[in-house]
Amino acid sequence: MTGDTGSAQGVARTTPHEQVPSRVLVSIGALLLGMLLAALDQTIVSTALPTIVSDLGGMEHLSWVVTAYLLAATAATPLWGKLGDQYGRKRLFQTAIVLFLAGSALCGVAQSMGELIAFRAVQGLGGGGLMVLSMAIVGDLVPPRERGRYQGLFGAVFGATSVLGPLLGGVFTEHLSWRWVFYINLPVGVIALAVIATVLHIPRRADRHAIDYLGTFLIAAVATCLVLVASLGGTTWPWASPRIIGLAVLGVVLAAAFVAAERRAAEPVLPLRLFRVRTFVLSAVISLVVGFALFGAMTYLPTFLQVVQGVSPTMSGVHMLPMVIGLLLASTVSGQIVSRTGRWKVFPIAGTGVTALGLLLLHQLDENSPTAEMSAFFFVFGAGLGLVMQILVLIVQNAVPYEDLGVATSGATFFRSIGAAFGVSVFGTVFASRLGTHLTDAFRGDRLPPGVSADTLKSDPRGIAALPAPLRPDAVHAYAVSITDVFLYAAPVALLGFVLAWFLREDRLRGSVTAPDGAQTFATNPVQRSSHDEVCRALSVLGTREGRRTAYRKITTRAGYDLLPATSWLLLRIRRYGCVEPGRLAEGSAVPLNVVLEAARQAEVRHLAVRRGLGLVLTDHGREAAERLAHAREESLAELLGDWWGPDRPRDLVRLVEELNDELCGAERERPHDDERVLTRSG
Repeated sequence: MTGDTGSAQGVARTTPHEQVPSRVLVSIGALLLGMLLAALDQTIVSTALPTIVSDLGGMEHLSWVVTAYLLAATAATPLWGKLGDQYGRKRLFQTAIVLFLAGSALCGVAQSMGELIAFRAVQGLGGGGLMVLSMAIVGDLVPPRERGRYQGLFGAVFGATSVLGPLLGGVFTEHLSWRWVFYINLPVGVIALAVIATVLHIPRRADRHAIDYLGTFLIAAVATCLVLVASLGGTTWPWASPRIIGLAVLGVVLAAAFVAAERRAAEPVLPLRLFRVRTFVLSAVISLVVGFALFGAMTYLPTFLQVVQGVSPTMSGVHMLPMVIGLLLASTVSGQIVSRTGRWKVFPIAGTGVTALGLLLLHQLDENSPTAEMSAFFFVFGAGLGLVMQILVLIVQNAVPYEDLGVATSGATFFRSIGAAFGVSVFGTVFASRLGTHLTDAFRGDRLPPGVSADTLKSDPRGIAALPAPLRPDAVHAYAVSITDVFLYAAPVALLGFVLAWFLREDRLRGSVTAPDGAQTFATNPVQRSSHDEVCRALSVLGTREGRRTAYRKITTRAGYDLLPATSWLLLRIRRYGCVEPGRLAEGSAVPLNVVLEAARQAEVRHLAVRRGLGLVLTDHGREAAERLAHAREESLAELLGDWWGPDRPRDLVRLVEELNDELCGAERERPHDDERVLTRSG
């Protein structure tokens, strides 16, 4: 008797509210710091760019400060993921932090634009590792049931950095130095490195992967050739020059080599079979358009605000908040609506259309535009991008077979990364070309004072302040027209996305396709995850959401019983732990004591459980009921997978459903306000 009671009490302490070990929580905090560093460096630099150009010169190369980071991070991401599987993620994550911090320190001491661009590439190599490995390590540390919750934190980090990046960049630039945009990474990174070294212990996995080194190198080389042609053509070298033509031809040759390499690769970085899926191809092109517009605008809007509008770096970050708020709001709302209704086609159409409208509105801005008008236009532009960003990842996940789920998810983000790098470079080319033309036209003859020329004003916008008062408006207007012309040139690209969106086929959504977390939505470089990881994330999110509301009522009905949902909840816990004490169970869970006691009474009255000391154990009839309830839960999970749960379903998918079913049936976490309402309803 006593032994049974003690056993029940020991189990009840760990039942529904099993605490995640503090070591794991500290490790996840360090991973979040690493993700914060990588995400922040995608946005924090934008408001510092005008000051950087004024200090180092080279306005025509401004775009490469952003492009170098994006290209390096995008190219490195698949390698970091596969190398982590081969050699252990802890060691690789520490290497990524060190590489990122080295790049940050070097960026902070850069003395020329060329040095800064090279060091940004080093920083990007580390940043790609921080993103992919931090997400993968979460899967090593926490069980499937908890992953959706923790991976949601990483999405929140991306959302926060979208807002904080421009603001912090402005604050550091104005009150300290633009170099602190990079130096700030050092103390944060050192803390993350120390915590990871001390507390992170990851079980080694036995699986090994073939690494597609050649494919990774070739696709990065193709992207680099395209970006070089876009950024150098018509500015540094004429379009018809042998160098530009040579780069274009080299890009085509490398693309052909990439196709050949991917056909032979054991685990290709971008499987060619994906391009036979119409939805994937259309989504990839639209993703490219989204990246093109978003990062092109984020790079040049701070220049417009600081040089043309005359606001401080800090206030330029504040002025950009409406765009970020519009993006986050529309992205979150559209993703949730699609997850609940299953209808999605309206969002890419509306999103690309509103983005094109936003670009045309941005083209209307000038040096006299009021703040309210700018804020409204920024919000429209951001909302357009937000309407389509979540959906592109979601519909790609829905369109591909299970074995391609992970690579298709990262592939959609990969094309947005390429679009971002390409867009920033194209925007830079258009801006540099138009600025030179407008400044030359504005100051023909001998209007400029000695030592000042159109070229010096183009290289350093601070020269405008040194001009005689009558000449300043012409210089400011030249900058205003040059930047807003960029948005006009980008509008047809957004319209192309709008046209393509109409050709998307609205297939029925699988039950397991949920709105992706922010790490997929807001990240510009692809976060490489396996198909197993993607399904795990989706089912854990759905399981948690369903568990809080109607899980036990639904599985009770499905199993064919007329029981209180709380009784089903109790039976499944007794099944898992052998014997539980209702009083101790209530203490360790969010379910009120009176609800647990009522469930216990019904279990005893129905002869499903009997007392053994203070605890309850299952009768033969109760064991049968608990098995049927558990089976009903497993069927519910499998049903969410749709056609992925076919006759030839992969073994790892079967194991995942079994594992999730065992955890959800045995240790569901409930939200206090939902428990009493849900669990006291009759089955």
